Amino acid sequence: MRYRVDIDVANETKAGLGRFIDGKDPRVLNRVGAFASLFALDLEGFKEPVLVMKTEEPGSKQVLAAQHDRIESVCYDMINHLINDCVVMGAEPLAVQDLIVCGKMDKSIVTRIVAACAAACAAQGCALTGGETTEQPDVVPAGTYILGSSVIGVVERAKIVDGSKIEIGDAVLGFASSGPHTNGYTLIRDLLKRDPKLANEIVAGRTFLDAVLEPHRCYYPALKGLFARGLATGLAHITGGGIRENLDRILPEGVDASVDLSAYKIPPVFERIRRAADASDAEMLRTFNLGVGLVLVCRARDAAAVLAHLVRHGEDAYAIGEIVAGSGVVQCRGALRFERG
Repeated sequence: MRYRVDIDVANETKAGLGRFIDGKDPRVLNRVGAFASLFALDLEGFKEPVLVMKTEEPGSKQVLAAQHDRIESVCYDMINHLINDCVVMGAEPLAVQDLIVCGKMDKSIVTRIVAACAAACAAQGCALTGGETTEQPDVVPAGTYILGSSVIGVVERAKIVDGSKIEIGDAVLGFASSGPHTNGYTLIRDLLKRDPKLANEIVAGRTFLDAVLEPHRCYYPALKGLFARGLATGLAHITGGGIRENLDRILPEGVDASVDLSAYKIPPVFERIRRAADASDAEMLRTFNLGVGLVLVCRARDAAAVLAHLVRHGEDAYAIGEIVAGSGVVQCRGALRFERG
Protein backbone atom coordinates (compact mmCIF):
# COMPACT_ATOMS: atom_id res chain seq x y z
CA MET A 1 0.00 0.00 0.00
CA ARG A 2 1.25 3.51 -0.82
CA TYR A 3 1.23 5.93 2.09
CA ARG A 4 2.53 8.93 0.18
CA VAL A 5 -0.39 11.27 -0.52
CA ASP A 6 -0.23 12.88 -3.96
CA ILE A 7 -0.71 16.62 -3.45
CA ASP A 8 0.43 19.87 -5.01
CA VAL A 9 1.93 21.36 -1.86
CA ALA A 10 2.07 24.94 -3.13
CA ASN A 11 -1.58 25.00 -4.23
CA GLU A 12 -2.82 23.14 -1.17
CA THR A 13 -0.97 25.48 1.17
CA LYS A 14 -2.43 28.48 -0.63
CA ALA A 15 -5.92 26.97 -0.46
CA GLY A 16 -5.54 26.09 3.19
CA LEU A 17 -5.55 22.83 5.11
CA GLY A 18 -9.33 22.87 5.17
CA ARG A 19 -9.27 21.36 1.68
CA PHE A 20 -8.61 17.99 3.30
CA ILE A 21 -11.58 18.33 5.66
CA ASP A 22 -14.23 20.72 4.33
CA GLY A 23 -16.92 18.94 2.35
CA LYS A 24 -15.31 15.52 2.72
CA ASP A 25 -17.86 14.16 5.19
CA PRO A 26 -21.45 15.43 5.45
CA ARG A 27 -21.39 14.85 9.21
CA VAL A 28 -18.89 17.70 9.62
CA LEU A 29 -21.05 20.82 9.76
CA ASN A 30 -18.54 23.66 9.85
CA ARG A 31 -15.28 24.63 8.22
CA VAL A 32 -11.71 24.73 9.43
CA GLY A 33 -11.15 28.02 11.26
CA ALA A 34 -14.10 27.72 13.62
CA PHE A 35 -13.31 27.67 17.33
CA ALA A 36 -14.43 24.04 17.56
CA SER A 37 -15.70 21.31 15.27
CA LEU A 38 -19.37 20.49 14.79
CA PHE A 39 -20.16 16.85 14.05
CA ALA A 40 -23.71 15.62 13.44
CA LEU A 41 -24.61 12.39 15.23
CA ASP A 42 -26.93 9.92 13.57
CA LEU A 43 -28.05 7.77 16.48
CA GLU A 44 -30.90 6.03 14.71
CA GLY A 45 -30.90 2.42 15.82
CA PHE A 46 -29.22 3.14 19.15
CA LYS A 47 -31.16 2.71 22.38
CA GLU A 48 -28.38 3.69 24.78
CA PRO A 49 -25.48 5.13 22.80
CA VAL A 50 -22.19 5.40 24.69
CA LEU A 51 -19.32 7.58 23.53
CA VAL A 52 -15.86 6.00 23.39
CA MET A 53 -12.90 8.42 23.58
CA LYS A 54 -9.16 7.94 23.26
CA THR A 55 -6.02 10.05 22.76
CA GLU A 56 -2.85 8.63 21.18
CA GLU A 57 0.53 9.54 19.73
CA PRO A 58 2.91 7.48 17.55
CA GLY A 59 5.79 7.45 20.05
CA SER A 60 9.42 7.61 19.03
CA LYS A 61 8.65 5.92 15.71
CA GLN A 62 7.88 9.43 14.48
CA VAL A 63 11.55 10.37 14.99
CA LEU A 64 12.69 7.51 12.76
CA ALA A 65 10.01 8.28 10.17
CA ALA A 66 11.00 11.94 10.04
CA GLN A 67 14.68 11.07 9.58
CA HIS A 68 13.80 9.04 6.49
CA ASP A 69 11.05 11.25 5.05
CA ARG A 70 8.27 8.79 5.87
CA ILE A 71 5.92 11.44 7.23
CA GLU A 72 2.78 9.97 5.73
CA SER A 73 3.42 6.46 7.00
CA VAL A 74 3.74 7.58 10.62
CA CYS A 75 0.41 9.42 10.29
CA TYR A 76 -1.17 6.10 9.36
CA ASP A 77 0.61 4.59 12.38
CA MET A 78 -0.96 7.14 14.67
CA ILE A 79 -4.49 7.00 13.26
CA ASN A 80 -4.58 3.20 12.97
CA HIS A 81 -3.27 2.72 16.53
CA LEU A 82 -5.81 5.25 17.79
CA ILE A 83 -8.75 3.62 16.02
CA ASN A 84 -7.73 0.14 17.19
CA ASP A 85 -7.83 1.34 20.80
CA CYS A 86 -11.33 2.70 20.22
CA VAL A 87 -12.85 -0.23 18.37
CA VAL A 88 -11.69 -2.94 20.77
CA MET A 89 -14.54 -1.63 22.93
CA GLY A 90 -16.94 -2.68 20.17
CA ALA A 91 -17.25 0.90 18.94
CA GLU A 92 -17.71 2.57 15.59
CA PRO A 93 -15.10 5.36 15.17
CA LEU A 94 -16.73 8.67 14.24
CA ALA A 95 -14.34 11.61 14.29
CA VAL A 96 -10.67 12.33 14.87
CA GLN A 97 -8.91 15.53 15.94
CA ASP A 98 -5.20 15.91 15.28
CA LEU A 99 -2.46 17.85 17.05
CA ILE A 100 0.79 19.07 15.47
CA VAL A 101 3.36 20.80 17.68
CA CYS A 102 6.46 22.16 15.97
CA GLY A 103 9.36 24.50 16.66
CA LYS A 104 9.15 26.24 13.28
CA MET A 105 6.34 25.56 10.88
CA ASP A 106 7.11 24.32 7.40
CA LYS A 107 3.77 24.58 5.63
CA SER A 108 4.65 21.86 3.15
CA ILE A 109 5.36 19.40 5.97
CA VAL A 110 2.19 20.32 7.85
CA THR A 111 0.18 19.95 4.65
CA ARG A 112 1.55 16.44 4.13
CA ILE A 113 0.74 15.49 7.74
CA VAL A 114 -2.86 16.72 7.58
CA ALA A 115 -3.44 15.14 4.17
CA ALA A 116 -2.15 11.78 5.41
CA CYS A 117 -4.19 11.91 8.63
CA ALA A 118 -7.33 12.72 6.63
CA ALA A 119 -6.65 9.84 4.22
CA ALA A 120 -5.99 7.41 7.10
CA CYS A 121 -9.28 8.41 8.76
CA ALA A 122 -11.22 8.10 5.51
CA ALA A 123 -9.85 4.59 5.00
CA GLN A 124 -11.59 3.59 8.28
CA GLY A 125 -14.86 5.40 7.55
CA CYS A 126 -14.38 8.20 10.06
CA ALA A 127 -13.73 11.92 9.63
CA LEU A 128 -10.78 14.13 10.44
CA THR A 129 -12.69 17.13 11.78
CA GLY A 130 -9.76 19.44 12.50
CA GLY A 131 -7.47 19.94 15.44
CA GLU A 132 -4.57 22.19 16.37
CA THR A 133 -1.31 23.13 14.71
CA THR A 134 0.93 25.16 16.98
CA GLU A 135 4.39 26.67 16.56
CA GLN A 136 6.29 26.57 19.87
CA PRO A 137 9.93 27.65 19.29
CA ASP A 138 10.73 27.78 23.01
CA VAL A 139 9.37 24.27 23.56
CA VAL A 140 10.27 22.24 20.46
CA PRO A 141 13.44 22.54 18.32
CA ALA A 142 13.05 23.79 14.74
CA GLY A 143 12.58 20.88 12.35
CA THR A 144 10.85 18.74 14.98
CA TYR A 145 7.16 17.82 14.74
CA ILE A 146 5.31 16.15 17.60
CA LEU A 147 2.05 14.47 16.61
CA GLY A 148 -1.00 13.51 18.61
CA SER A 149 -4.65 12.71 17.94
CA SER A 150 -7.94 11.96 19.66
CA VAL A 151 -10.92 9.92 18.51
CA ILE A 152 -14.58 9.77 19.45
CA GLY A 153 -16.55 6.61 18.73
CA VAL A 154 -19.96 5.27 19.68
CA VAL A 155 -21.23 1.89 20.84
CA GLU A 156 -24.59 0.57 21.97
CA ARG A 157 -24.36 0.10 25.74
CA ALA A 158 -25.56 -3.50 25.58
CA LYS A 159 -22.92 -4.29 22.93
CA ILE A 160 -19.85 -2.89 24.70
CA VAL A 161 -16.94 -5.32 24.46
CA ASP A 162 -14.99 -4.99 27.72
CA GLY A 163 -14.13 -8.58 28.60
CA SER A 164 -16.79 -8.92 31.29
CA LYS A 165 -18.47 -11.74 29.33
CA ILE A 166 -15.31 -13.83 28.98
CA GLU A 167 -15.80 -17.37 30.33
CA ILE A 168 -13.68 -20.45 31.01
CA GLY A 169 -13.44 -22.43 27.79
CA ASP A 170 -13.46 -19.40 25.45
CA ALA A 171 -11.02 -19.45 22.54
CA VAL A 172 -8.19 -16.91 22.24
CA LEU A 173 -7.42 -15.84 18.66
CA GLY A 174 -4.50 -13.75 17.45
CA PHE A 175 -4.44 -11.30 14.52
CA ALA A 176 -1.19 -11.02 12.58
CA SER A 177 0.63 -7.70 12.93
CA SER A 178 2.51 -5.93 10.15
CA GLY A 179 5.64 -5.72 12.31
CA PRO A 180 6.54 -3.77 15.46
CA HIS A 181 3.61 -1.38 14.85
CA THR A 182 4.34 1.57 17.18
CA ASN A 183 6.24 -0.04 20.03
CA GLY A 184 9.88 -0.77 20.74
CA TYR A 185 11.26 2.09 18.67
CA THR A 186 13.62 3.45 21.30
CA LEU A 187 15.42 0.10 21.03
CA ILE A 188 15.13 -0.04 17.23
CA ARG A 189 16.55 3.48 16.82
CA ASP A 190 19.39 2.62 19.17
CA LEU A 191 20.22 -0.46 17.07
CA LEU A 192 20.27 1.64 13.90
CA LYS A 193 22.46 4.26 15.57
CA ARG A 194 24.95 1.61 16.67
CA ASP A 195 24.94 -0.12 13.28
CA PRO A 196 23.77 2.18 10.44
CA LYS A 197 24.31 -0.62 7.89
CA LEU A 198 21.43 -2.50 9.51
CA ALA A 199 18.96 -0.13 7.80
CA ASN A 200 19.70 -1.56 4.36
CA GLU A 201 20.10 -5.19 5.39
CA ILE A 202 17.59 -7.41 3.60
CA VAL A 203 15.10 -9.16 5.85
CA ALA A 204 12.45 -11.36 4.22
CA GLY A 205 12.87 -9.65 0.85
CA ARG A 206 12.99 -6.00 1.91
CA THR A 207 15.23 -3.70 3.87
CA PHE A 208 15.22 -3.71 7.64
CA LEU A 209 14.25 -0.03 7.55
CA ASP A 210 11.20 -0.71 5.38
CA ALA A 211 10.20 -3.58 7.67
CA VAL A 212 10.31 -1.52 10.86
CA LEU A 213 8.60 1.48 9.25
CA GLU A 214 5.67 -0.57 7.93
CA PRO A 215 2.61 1.20 9.38
CA HIS A 216 0.51 -0.14 12.23
CA ARG A 217 -2.36 -2.30 10.96
CA CYS A 218 -5.92 -1.18 11.63
CA TYR A 219 -8.23 -4.09 12.35
CA TYR A 220 -11.56 -2.26 12.26
CA PRO A 221 -12.65 -3.30 8.73
CA ALA A 222 -12.52 -6.97 9.74
CA LEU A 223 -13.92 -6.47 13.25
CA LYS A 224 -17.01 -4.40 12.49
CA GLY A 225 -18.82 -7.32 10.87
CA LEU A 226 -18.40 -9.33 14.07
CA PHE A 227 -19.83 -6.66 16.37
CA ALA A 228 -23.38 -6.86 15.00
CA ARG A 229 -23.30 -10.62 15.56
CA GLY A 230 -22.01 -10.27 19.12
CA LEU A 231 -19.28 -12.84 18.55
CA ALA A 232 -16.45 -11.18 20.49
CA THR A 233 -16.44 -11.55 24.28
CA GLY A 234 -13.17 -9.62 24.60
CA LEU A 235 -10.66 -7.69 22.48
CA ALA A 236 -7.17 -6.54 23.39
CA HIS A 237 -4.90 -4.35 21.30
CA ILE A 238 -1.35 -5.66 21.81
CA THR A 239 0.95 -2.66 22.19
CA GLY A 240 3.67 -1.72 24.69
CA GLY A 241 4.04 -4.41 27.34
CA GLY A 242 3.23 -7.19 24.89
CA ILE A 243 0.50 -9.75 25.34
CA ARG A 244 0.94 -10.16 29.09
CA GLU A 245 0.37 -6.48 29.88
CA ASN A 246 -2.48 -5.94 27.44
CA LEU A 247 -4.59 -9.09 27.35
CA ASP A 248 -4.75 -9.15 31.15
CA ARG A 249 -6.49 -5.74 31.07
CA ILE A 250 -9.72 -7.35 29.86
CA LEU A 251 -9.72 -10.56 31.92
CA PRO A 252 -12.44 -10.77 34.59
CA GLU A 253 -11.77 -12.21 38.02
CA GLY A 254 -11.52 -15.97 38.18
CA VAL A 255 -10.06 -16.61 34.73
CA ASP A 256 -6.65 -16.61 33.06
CA ALA A 257 -5.69 -16.60 29.41
CA SER A 258 -3.45 -19.56 28.59
CA VAL A 259 -1.42 -18.53 25.54
CA ASP A 260 0.71 -20.94 23.51
CA LEU A 261 3.77 -18.98 22.38
CA SER A 262 4.78 -21.76 20.01
CA ALA A 263 1.66 -20.95 17.94
CA TYR A 264 2.93 -17.45 17.17
CA LYS A 265 3.76 -16.64 13.54
CA ILE A 266 6.70 -14.31 14.21
CA PRO A 267 7.78 -12.09 11.29
CA PRO A 268 11.51 -12.38 10.55
CA VAL A 269 12.16 -8.73 11.43
CA PHE A 270 11.74 -9.63 15.12
CA GLU A 271 14.45 -12.27 14.90
CA ARG A 272 16.80 -9.67 13.42
CA ILE A 273 15.96 -7.23 16.21
CA ARG A 274 16.50 -9.92 18.86
CA ARG A 275 19.87 -10.85 17.40
CA ALA A 276 21.06 -7.25 17.04
CA ALA A 277 19.96 -6.40 20.59
CA ASP A 278 21.08 -9.72 22.10
CA ALA A 279 17.69 -9.70 23.84
CA SER A 280 16.11 -12.58 25.72
CA ASP A 281 12.78 -14.07 24.68
CA ALA A 282 11.21 -12.55 27.81
CA GLU A 283 12.49 -9.08 26.87
CA MET A 284 11.20 -9.44 23.32
CA LEU A 285 7.79 -10.63 24.54
CA ARG A 286 7.43 -7.64 26.85
CA THR A 287 8.64 -5.03 24.34
CA PHE A 288 6.98 -6.15 21.11
CA ASN A 289 3.78 -7.71 19.79
CA LEU A 290 5.94 -10.41 18.08
CA GLY A 291 3.46 -10.79 15.26
CA VAL A 292 0.19 -10.74 17.22
CA GLY A 293 -1.21 -7.23 16.94
CA LEU A 294 -4.65 -7.86 18.40
CA VAL A 295 -6.31 -10.64 20.40
CA LEU A 296 -9.97 -11.63 20.15
CA VAL A 297 -11.70 -13.84 22.71
CA CYS A 298 -14.85 -15.68 21.69
CA ARG A 299 -16.88 -18.75 22.57
CA ALA A 300 -15.07 -21.90 21.45
CA ARG A 301 -18.12 -22.91 19.41
CA ASP A 302 -17.87 -19.64 17.44
CA ALA A 303 -14.12 -19.77 16.77
CA ALA A 304 -14.35 -21.41 13.35
CA ALA A 305 -16.96 -18.90 12.14
CA VAL A 306 -14.95 -15.97 13.50
CA LEU A 307 -11.76 -17.17 11.82
CA ALA A 308 -13.57 -17.72 8.51
CA HIS A 309 -14.97 -14.19 8.69
CA LEU A 310 -11.55 -12.72 9.41
CA VAL A 311 -9.91 -14.59 6.54
CA ARG A 312 -12.62 -13.32 4.17
CA HIS A 313 -11.72 -9.80 5.28
CA GLY A 314 -8.02 -10.21 4.64
CA GLU A 315 -6.76 -10.97 8.13
CA ASP A 316 -4.30 -13.72 8.99
CA ALA A 317 -5.86 -14.84 12.28
CA TYR A 318 -5.36 -18.09 14.16
CA ALA A 319 -5.85 -19.76 17.54
CA ILE A 320 -3.22 -18.99 20.16
CA GLY A 321 -4.84 -20.24 23.37
CA GLU A 322 -7.88 -20.57 25.59
CA ILE A 323 -9.45 -19.17 28.73
CA VAL A 324 -8.89 -21.23 31.90
CA ALA A 325 -9.62 -20.87 35.60
CA GLY A 326 -7.28 -18.44 37.34
CA SER A 327 -6.82 -14.99 38.82
CA GLY A 328 -6.91 -12.60 35.87
CA VAL A 329 -3.44 -13.03 34.39
CA VAL A 330 -1.92 -14.27 31.14
CA GLN A 331 -0.18 -17.64 31.39
CA CYS A 332 2.38 -18.14 28.63
CA ARG A 333 3.36 -21.66 27.72
CA GLY A 334 5.45 -23.15 24.95
CA ALA A 335 8.50 -21.51 23.37
CA LEU A 336 8.73 -18.66 20.89
CA ARG A 337 10.05 -19.74 17.50
CA PHE A 338 12.13 -17.04 15.80
CA GLU A 339 13.05 -17.65 12.17
CA ARG A 340 15.50 -15.77 9.98
CA GLY A 341 14.17 -14.22 6.80
